[in-house]
Order: sequence, then structure tokens, then C-alpha cells
Amino acid sequence: TSPTGNRLWGVTFGNNTFVAVGDSGNILRSTDNGSSFDNATSPTANMLLAVGFGNNTFVAVGMSGNIVISTDNGTTWDNATSENTQQFEGITFGNNTFVASAQSGRIVRSTDNGSSFENVTSPTGERIYEVTFGNNTFVAVAGNGNILRSTDNGSTWDNATSPTAYGLKGVTFGHNTFVAVGDNGTIVRSTDNGATWNIAYRSSRSFSEYDPFYGVTFGNNTFVASGWYGRG
Repeated sequence: TSPTGNRLWGVTFGNNTFVAVGDSGNILRSTDNGSSFDNATSPTANMLLAVGFGNNTFVAVGMSGNIVISTDNGTTWDNATSENTQQFEGITFGNNTFVASAQSGRIVRSTDNGSSFENVTSPTGERIYEVTFGNNTFVAVAGNGNILRSTDNGSTWDNATSPTAYGLKGVTFGHNTFVAVGDNGTIVRSTDNGATWNIAYRSSRSFSEYDPFYGVTFGNNTFVASGWYGRG
């Protein structure tokens, strides 16, 4: 049971708590394995698009550069300081560092458990849809097939050579493999920490450029991607 009729854009799990975020700054939390959710008081009315967890801290990001954090399992939330005013799209955690991605190629990082974020130099001006972490490497994916990677905790980023020009909307890590998904039913993969990539799948359906994958995750030795019209 959900206490809101608003759209929810992101969900994550940590410390036996699920947290979901969405329109109008809505933040929901569940401590009974997702059976029921309650509203948490949000410090923003702006749309929140993604949420991550690390070091006993939940961090959510969204419109107008908004970042909000909770250090009590999603019960209370405060605004965090950020130099970015662009819309955030994704956030992840690794090596005691939160990294968030945004429109116009913006990337920010935090090494103080999400209290403050600083801009880092990005090699792209494309909208960066999602970012993930694995094997001491951050990987972000963006429009026009752009793939970015960082091996120094998000301080510096380089472009990886991408095998596609289609926009990539989601990325995850598992079994020593990065997998990214996006427009045209495209799936690309890397087995060398994001240095090189190859096409794993591309849709042959008519008008498939309007039929993208939007998300991908990993569990129990299995990658699962999802997209429009129930595709998966």
C-alpha cells in the first residue's frame, strides 16, 4: 500500500529499510520489507528522481540541483549543499563516496556522507542518466551512447569508447561485468572495468528507437533489463 498517488521515480534499500522518492518531493519509507509505506517529511517540494544508500546514509537527488539526506533510516531529511543547479538524474555510492549525475554533463561527488557535494570536471555535455560502481570503478552513461568512467573515486573522468551512438539510460554492475541499456533496445557490456565495451543486444523491431530500455539490475547471477510496453 502506497500513501501517495504521485509518480515515484526511484527506490533503494539499506539498513532493513526501503526508501522511494518521486514527484513534489515525496519520500516514502518501509521497514516491513515493502509491505507498507509511510510518508516521510521532505525538505523540498521539487521532484526527486533517484535515491542511493551508503555509510548508513540515504541520499536523494532531483530537480533544480536538489539533494536531500537522511542519517536515521529515512525518518527525517535535510537539504545538502551542492554547487550544481541542473536536474539530477542518478546517484550511487562506492569507496565512501557518493557520486551523482545530472543534465548538461554535470557530475558531483561527496566524501562526507552526503552533507556537501562538489562539482568535478566532466568530459561530456550530454545528459548523464545513471551512474554505478563496481571493482573500484565508477561508470556513468549518457545521451548519444556516451560512457564515462572514473578510477579515482569520482575525482576525474574519462570517456570510454562506446560501440553505440544511441542514448544509454541505465547501467549496473555484477559478476565483474558492467552492463548498460538504452535506446533502440540497445544493451552493451564491459568485462574490463568499463575500459572497452561491446554490443550484447540490439533490437531489430520496427521503430525500436522509440522502444528503449530504461533500467537494468543484477542479482543471483542474472541481469534483468526493463523498458517500455512491459519489455524486459
